[in-house]
Amino acid sequence: MYMGALLRLILLCAFFLRLHGNDTVCSPKSCHGREIRYPFSELEQDRNVYCSYPGFILSCPADGTHPILTISPNNSYQVTHINYSTQSITLVDIDAVGNRCPRIHHNITIDNMLQFHYNKNNKNITFYYNCSFNSTYLLPVKPIQCSLEDFGNNSYVVLDGTETASKFNRRVPRCEEVVTTTVQKAEVSELELREQFVGAMGDGFVLNWYTAEDCRKCESQRGRCAFNNRTKEFMCYCSDRSLQPNSSNGTYCKAGGGTALILLVAFFVFLQYNKRRKSDHPYLDSRSTSSANFSNADFQNCGLHIFHYDELRDATDNFDPQKQLGDGGFGCVYHGRLPDGRAVAVKRLFESNCKRAEQFTNEVEILSRLRHPNLVQLYGCTPRKSHKLLLVYEYIPNGTLADHLHGDLAKPGSLPWCTRLNIAVETASALVYLHASDIIHRDVKTNNILLDENFSVKVADFGISRLFPFNVTHVSTVPQGTPGYLDPEYHKRYQLTDKSDVYSFGVVLMELISSLPAVDIEREENDINLSSIAINKIRSHTICDIVDQNLGFDSNCDTRRMIMAVVELGFRCLQTSKDMRPTMAEVLQNLKDIQKQGSDEDKVTEEDTDYEAVFLKAKQSMHSPISVIEKLESTNTTPNVSG
Repeated sequence: MYMGALLRLILLCAFFLRLHGNDTVCSPKSCHGREIRYPFSELEQDRNVYCSYPGFILSCPADGTHPILTISPNNSYQVTHINYSTQSITLVDIDAVGNRCPRIHHNITIDNMLQFHYNKNNKNITFYYNCSFNSTYLLPVKPIQCSLEDFGNNSYVVLDGTETASKFNRRVPRCEEVVTTTVQKAEVSELELREQFVGAMGDGFVLNWYTAEDCRKCESQRGRCAFNNRTKEFMCYCSDRSLQPNSSNGTYCKAGGGTALILLVAFFVFLQYNKRRKSDHPYLDSRSTSSANFSNADFQNCGLHIFHYDELRDATDNFDPQKQLGDGGFGCVYHGRLPDGRAVAVKRLFESNCKRAEQFTNEVEILSRLRHPNLVQLYGCTPRKSHKLLLVYEYIPNGTLADHLHGDLAKPGSLPWCTRLNIAVETASALVYLHASDIIHRDVKTNNILLDENFSVKVADFGISRLFPFNVTHVSTVPQGTPGYLDPEYHKRYQLTDKSDVYSFGVVLMELISSLPAVDIEREENDINLSSIAINKIRSHTICDIVDQNLGFDSNCDTRRMIMAVVELGFRCLQTSKDMRPTMAEVLQNLKDIQKQGSDEDKVTEEDTDYEAVFLKAKQSMHSPISVIEKLESTNTTPNVSG
């Protein structure tokens, strides 16, 4: 009864809103896949009122691929990106579009009446075409090597504001034409400009604009933003087709009393229905381990924000490939910025199917119940039944541990041993918290360990994590994870336990020690997996062969002692049999002890740093590789483990 009444009221409300809100005046348009909305528009409404700022009118050629912005009679530019959050637009000179040898025919000029201004990351470059000069002069740059005939034999390009530009201007008395254009600073350098200018011009430059903050208030009241060209004021088109001027108190469009009443009644009925539903079915409030029962209401009850797809599309500049941070489990991750200014990481599923929806719900369910300083925070997601599933996390700006160890951010000496040890401690702390919460991560690896500006850890990517009931020894499941990190016993027996995370963490420890990737197919066949290399090197007492020499292993006895203690711990984590591995709680305690010993005043002397001496001086609660190897070699068969 309640449900039927609620549905009828919602339908009535929707009809009412559609009846009064279908005005298309100044509504957003689409042009070649790009949303065109205030302060831009496609068409001028009349001579006094615009749906955009003056000069912000875009054309949408039917035979083109991008909108076109004309900022002066002779200056037309292709629009490649519009970011409404950062109020920026990326433009490419029409002369440079698809041209391997672009010849610019005009300077870029922006009318002072327009609201555009140059982005601080732009840089001017100047072309000098068909120049004559005294041959006795030695020019500071070489001529452009281009096949275009109108370049002539003596055409040059220089980066403005440089010493080269200053020298060039003094030595070239006469050129047929001099043209200045703008590119993005990151795309060019003074020494390589001759080779870079074609690509830089193809990438375009960025302009920013200023708009009235009133637009957001107008839109929140179901109005459309506009601009009065006669009075030079912001206007708001309301759903009743009235045109309201700038408001000092931020109120533009008043909601009708009928609409408010319908919404109020619908909300009241919903509350009554929800209350009765809970009283009839108290189990709905209990903890459920089934992802299928986790609804949008559950998401919100956990403090998660439900985002609309359009919000996240705008936040990521239409999922701009240049904003892609990497691949995360089952989707691509993009950097974005929300309207409130928060930087976020948005994970977008590769495809929407039942399996992806299950992983999506699994990650939301797990992260929504967890709070730990070393776990990435989930801000929200799109609705569970949406065709486009996205997750929104806090943005961690310093890349992954893999990036710093053997990726694009890796530099000799940039990640000292004390930092690496702290990363190990914080990662272990996060995993201990997960295990105490009956959760197995199942994909522990350096690519899933994010680092902030201070190199503090945020463990991420819970798409294949599993809830692990406290009263069972294992969960039978098809092995999932990443090659090189996968627990061999889990792979063999299809039995997932918390010790599976311990094995993966052991591989991470070896990466921290060696700066080598977990898997490298370029290595010898027996050395493709780092875990195999580490085990063999430890057994042969040649572990120094793979220790990163930038860590001070040979020059600092304290560092050497700590590294050897972590090697010992990693060896225990990498045992084939799960029963031979420590728990994550034991691993964390061992790491904290090693870290503490590193800061103690009582240091190990230089004579004490041979391998076996270091192993023997480790904590008695730790089994050294020597003792572990002896135990393994005294057993001819693998222990029979049922769990």
